[in-house]
Amino acid sequence: MLLNWFTLLTAATAAFVSALPVAGPDASDIDPELIRRTGGGVNDWDCKSTLGRDPVIFMHGLTAPAGLNWLTKAPIVAAQGYCVFTPQYGSVGGILFGFASMRDSSKEIAGIVQKVLAATGASKVNLVGHSMGTTVAAYYMKFDGGDKLVNHFIGFGANYKGTTLYGLNLLVKTIPGISPALREICASCDEFLTPSTFVADLNRGGVTVPGPDYTTIASKLDELVVPYTSGILDEPGVTNIVIQKQCGLILDLSGHFAQAVDPNVTAWILWALGGKKGPIPGCIPSLIPS
Repeated sequence: MLLNWFTLLTAATAAFVSALPVAGPDASDIDPELIRRTGGGVNDWDCKSTLGRDPVIFMHGLTAPAGLNWLTKAPIVAAQGYCVFTPQYGSVGGILFGFASMRDSSKEIAGIVQKVLAATGASKVNLVGHSMGTTVAAYYMKFDGGDKLVNHFIGFGANYKGTTLYGLNLLVKTIPGISPALREICASCDEFLTPSTFVADLNRGGVTVPGPDYTTIASKLDELVVPYTSGILDEPGVTNIVIQKQCGLILDLSGHFAQAVDPNVTAWILWALGGKKGPIPGCIPSLIPS
């Protein structure tokens, strides 16, 4: 079902990508030789960081194959001259993507960051996360050394405070035996459902840490992050973007899944990666809800 949604959404938004408002250098201004030299694509381990563009690591959401999650966004960012990587992480049995404990996934990301730095010659990376990717990234920056190695972090479909998932959390957390059973199958699922020690640890003393620049994007129409304000960080220095406040409800109906192909979200990612020069980019229609 998720695959079908992404396929439909990708087709529906393809027409908008060419009209994407680009922050920072316009795509037409990028030297073609630079694009060739950096691979012009994704997961090119010969790519070298140039012109002050730190490599970008995209962190997928729960259950999402990385290649599918980043079908539109990763190539667009790579075309701007960034070295782009889309690792699969947190897998259980090689097929259950993101089912491992997010504490373990954070350590896995720490290793991936070191590999990217060594390959590209950069001293820092940028992280872009969707859904669970935002949570793992936040944990990595707070607990596993990412505060010193991350320049820009951009999260969308964000979840830092857990989800009630329309009351499912009460079922899982109050009926004896369900939570331990869920942890055996999907440790991260149990960590997401409030209350959890993982969420408490992440939020104790604040989610953010000095060093990285934080941008977080949330949707009032998010189907999985409930309440959607779990994706907002009311902490110093954070840029919070609520899609329906920025664009208006009629112009952008993206919920949790559709943000992966939402051209407005892509524009905000490029704006943040480029150092947030000028105002937040305006919106173009993205009318298909997820």
